[in-house]
Amino acid sequence: MTTPAASSQNTDRADALPASWNPGEVEGELYQRWVDAGYFEADASSDKPAYSVVLPPPNVTGSLHMGHALDHTLMDVLTRRKRMQGYEVLWLPGMDHAGIATQTLVDRKLREEGIDRHEIGREAFIEKVWEWKRESGGTIGEQMRRLGDGVDWSRERFTLDEGLSRAVQTIFKELYDKGLIYRAERLVNWSPTLQTAISDIEVKYADVEGELVSFRYGAMDDSEPHLVVATTRLETMLGDTAIAVHPDDERYAHLVGTEIPHPFRDGWTMRVVADDYVDPEFGTGAVKVTPAHDPNDFAIGQRHGLEMPTIMDATGHIAGTGTRYDGMDRFEARQAIREDLAAQGRIVKEIRPYLHSVGHSERSGEPIEPRLSLQWWVRVEELAKMAGDAVRHGDTVIHPTSQEPRWFDWVDDMHDWCISRQLWWGHRIPIWYGPEGEVVCVGPDEQAPAGYTQEDDVLDTWFSSALWPFSTMGWPGRTADLERFYPTSVLVTGYDILFFWVARMMMFGTFVGQTLTGEKAAPGKVPFTDVFLHGLVRDEHGQKMSKSKGNGIDPLDWVDRFGADALRFTLARGANPGGDLSVGDDSAQASRNFTTKLFNATRFALMNGAKVGVLPAAADLTDADRWILHRLGQVRETVDHSLERYEFSKACEALYHFAWDEVCDWYLELAKVQFGNDDESRASERAERTRLVLGHVLDVLLRMLHPVVPFVTETLWTALTDGESLVIAQWPGDVVPADDAAEAVRRVADAQTLVTEIRRFRSDQGLKPGQRVPARMGGVEAADLPTDLLDQVASLARLTPAADDFTATASLEVRLGLSTVEVEIDTSGTIDLAAERRRLEKDLAAAHKELETTGAKLGNEAFLGKAPDHVVDKIRARRDLAEAEVARITARLEAMPAGSGSA
Repeated sequence: MTTPAASSQNTDRADALPASWNPGEVEGELYQRWVDAGYFEADASSDKPAYSVVLPPPNVTGSLHMGHALDHTLMDVLTRRKRMQGYEVLWLPGMDHAGIATQTLVDRKLREEGIDRHEIGREAFIEKVWEWKRESGGTIGEQMRRLGDGVDWSRERFTLDEGLSRAVQTIFKELYDKGLIYRAERLVNWSPTLQTAISDIEVKYADVEGELVSFRYGAMDDSEPHLVVATTRLETMLGDTAIAVHPDDERYAHLVGTEIPHPFRDGWTMRVVADDYVDPEFGTGAVKVTPAHDPNDFAIGQRHGLEMPTIMDATGHIAGTGTRYDGMDRFEARQAIREDLAAQGRIVKEIRPYLHSVGHSERSGEPIEPRLSLQWWVRVEELAKMAGDAVRHGDTVIHPTSQEPRWFDWVDDMHDWCISRQLWWGHRIPIWYGPEGEVVCVGPDEQAPAGYTQEDDVLDTWFSSALWPFSTMGWPGRTADLERFYPTSVLVTGYDILFFWVARMMMFGTFVGQTLTGEKAAPGKVPFTDVFLHGLVRDEHGQKMSKSKGNGIDPLDWVDRFGADALRFTLARGANPGGDLSVGDDSAQASRNFTTKLFNATRFALMNGAKVGVLPAAADLTDADRWILHRLGQVRETVDHSLERYEFSKACEALYHFAWDEVCDWYLELAKVQFGNDDESRASERAERTRLVLGHVLDVLLRMLHPVVPFVTETLWTALTDGESLVIAQWPGDVVPADDAAEAVRRVADAQTLVTEIRRFRSDQGLKPGQRVPARMGGVEAADLPTDLLDQVASLARLTPAADDFTATASLEVRLGLSTVEVEIDTSGTIDLAAERRRLEKDLAAAHKELETTGAKLGNEAFLGKAPDHVVDKIRARRDLAEAEVARITARLEAMPAGSGSA
């Protein structure tokens, strides 16, 4: 029996909740309470099993976008669940120094203040960047807090921290000493605006309308040696050193090995070479070769020993050609050269416009210039093989496995990595040059000889972030964190950077784990045992989000409007391994509705005394109780199975439909009947058992939902259980009662079918949803529906018991397995029959018109011969539906009492 004190306690719990769910009023305070309690701090001395994740470090200059929000949500789901499962969890946060982006940003700010970085010098400029970082670099951290990221803030790292800088110097020297780092003149992506080499990932390709110009090299007399070539980058002809033709092309066989004079460079000739790269069927079958400004031409130049003159300076201006074009911007020179070629009569054909793909610098926006440049490189063949073998041998598993072929395609054919950048902000390359050209690599505990000067260039940002999984834990030292939490458990990131950051981490991680020995060796062969690759976040139309399209969504805007839980649930619900997800305001609003539904349902349960305690024996439970507990157990198994396989969407779908469709829409309604509507019923043992079952279901449901929607679940669970926090609560185990619940599940399913059909029938009869009508049910004994379940059916279907003088005016039959239940209803006096007949006659006319329209189309042979199959099928479906409606409405009109005709 429920005591007055217990009843009062449950009322107090409900009163402790706000009247409605307003996430903005509670999220900030809740998150700070978690941090202050130290829930997210990992203990390296713990004897719990370890689970670790490192946050892919966002750029210190930026703010979180939807891709970040997805990343962070999925990592938080994994780490919160593992913490509840009894693991010692480390989720390590940090930021990347973002060399190019940060230098560009601070340089621009200084210019706005009238300060030139070249005038103040390198050291002063770097100090300015550190000042900016201290003042403005915390934006992302605050945004992470608003998302609810359960990271260990006490271990936050920055890629230019002293410890991480030591790691960079250590691995650089190890690679250099083993001959895996070298300096060479190679072709790079060059940004004239930034005046530095940039990585492939910082080059974005876009279609550009240009012009393909065909022009003539050699004699103007057709009887003399000449060739016609074409290009979209006419300025590069100043650096042409050859013209390539196919070895089997008989048209040019007599020219191979000859020299063709350059029209603008005195004394400059171009050799005609035969190379298999050339497609004799494309264009004229002759290709101009500019080895210092085109990747394919560079390869041809290497094969044929061609000169490779650079004809542009670092700013993209023509230089060193001895022509009038020296000093011109590359695009200005392009126009001038075209005019001069035309003046000589060398222009053969122009195609304008000509749409072609052009690489642009992601940071500065201008077209990149392939440029021969002296740079530092990592020799990747050996490292890439180790990274590939780690996946082949199962040391690291990629999820989904469908991404493995792309991984192997990349690592098995990787090109050497350009690691130097012509910047000031970053890890300065630890190479020193002596007065006589000596070169030494200086490790972290070494000093360069007196009189030596350090290399000006800094390392590619990806070099230091490639060390992130172990440098953040103290490598090259043998720290407790490294011994306890490395290798990390899983890397969560987008499939779009599989070839860049993931590959580089795998190369350096396997190098440190499998190649180095002693103190410098990592305690694991790989940096992470699992790699989970999610897709891109797209807009609601499936389009990639971008600033240029104006379809980007700020995740913090969604947090403001819908709450962090709604943002998180939207993203996790759409996250399938390797698949893109489309989101829009409607999906966020649906998630907000879900959190509100969850809040209202739990508040209602608390107001009715729901509580957490020892579950009653299975034999004492109603069918409804046993059914919901059985379903709870099935959902728990689905959620566990899905999350172990990184199937976030499947787990969220199971939780959503169980919470909304089964707990809120069915069990709560069934529980209302079991509670009763008078004091005696509400004090009964059945009501008390219902409170315990309802409390247990909500307890387990809130625990399972917590990793995805932590704020609303924490608010509700602490009110329901008086527990300290869901963050440190135990993950649900076996929740299924010991006995076989199969019969109870079947009977409840039959009851649901019966309620659904009666509600549909009521609607057809024109009854209002809340209107109660007398009814009688027959055949219930054969259907094996117990009295308590029939009472619940009657309550949910708004039926009252039939009196002695009951006369049915309408009836329906509901098939339940092998049995049929007949429901007779008396609607007399409950509806306006004349108005109902008018409504039905109007609906019948519309159905007849639809039947006539679809019938005419399906009877038109010309239409059937031309229309696609799916269109014809759709019209057939419309016809079938119209036929069913005509039959239904006609039967309803015929069943109406006489004298209820239209006025």
